[in-house]
Amino acid sequence: MTTIPKYAELPLIPALRARHAWDVHGREDQLGRVNLMTPAATLAALSTVRTGEVFNLCLPLNQPDLSWAGRKKFSHHVFCPDRNTQDDYLDGFYLQGSTQWDSLRHIKAREFGFYGGRQDAEAGPHGRELGIDHWARHGIVGRGVLADVYGFCERRGQRIAAHEDFTITVPLLREVLADAKVELASGDILLLRTGFVDAYLAGQPELHTGEPLAASPGLEGSEEMAEFLWDSGVAAIAADNPAVEVMPGDPSVGLLHRRLIPLLGFALGEFFDLAALARHCAEDAHYTGLFMSAPLHLPGGVGSPANALFIK
Repeated sequence: MTTIPKYAELPLIPALRARHAWDVHGREDQLGRVNLMTPAATLAALSTVRTGEVFNLCLPLNQPDLSWAGRKKFSHHVFCPDRNTQDDYLDGFYLQGSTQWDSLRHIKAREFGFYGGRQDAEAGPHGRELGIDHWARHGIVGRGVLADVYGFCERRGQRIAAHEDFTITVPLLREVLADAKVELASGDILLLRTGFVDAYLAGQPELHTGEPLAASPGLEGSEEMAEFLWDSGVAAIAADNPAVEVMPGDPSVGLLHRRLIPLLGFALGEFFDLAALARHCAEDAHYTGLFMSAPLHLPGGVGSPANALFIK
């Protein structure tokens, strides 16, 4: 088992004011933090299952409407190849158009490259490294931990607006987890609920204008947040918002996407539907369970529908 250094021990890239983990699992590594989802971590996750209730965490593939982001709606074609059979296919299907994962080739750290320092030849449009197929073969499976920031704030009289840039800081995230009586552990999948998907499905007008989204709640993009997530052992973050991090964010603080994906190797997911799970967790006061996700086995894929379930 690889010894995982503390964040403060990782090499610093001064120009980015951020640290990288490219040598933790070796420069040839294609899994990133998914390496922490070991057989031992999976067995520990199985022990958290108490009731056997299953929660689908994915939106329908045709939601949300991301036409404002340049992603047109796909076309679903059903046809009969013979008189007794039906088949179907999709046209114009964006792999990151609904509840989805960003692979490690989704974003690079400027001239320093993608995860592991790879350049465009290896992981750019014509490369094949860091594709979603590596996570598909491994599986994204482990203990899921719900950080219901929306529910926590609502119980305290503070309502988070889905169209505003509410910033979730490290102290607030710690407070939410402490209230849930959960300590993060190596290989955990952190489920972050901001209330964005709830508001979208409820038809909140500000989210259905057809115009680019100006703001949404999410995690702070700071080095402090990256350090907390790394040192806590979190391997993946599945959020109910468009970007995991707060939008538009503060340029002086930095981008969490850049810190977490190309530099540290995290799996990030967006548009997860966490409302039903959050209601159940609030009722039984247990915020952990078995998280299972099977990305598409698409060689070189930049993203994938999540196909995610949570078992309480």
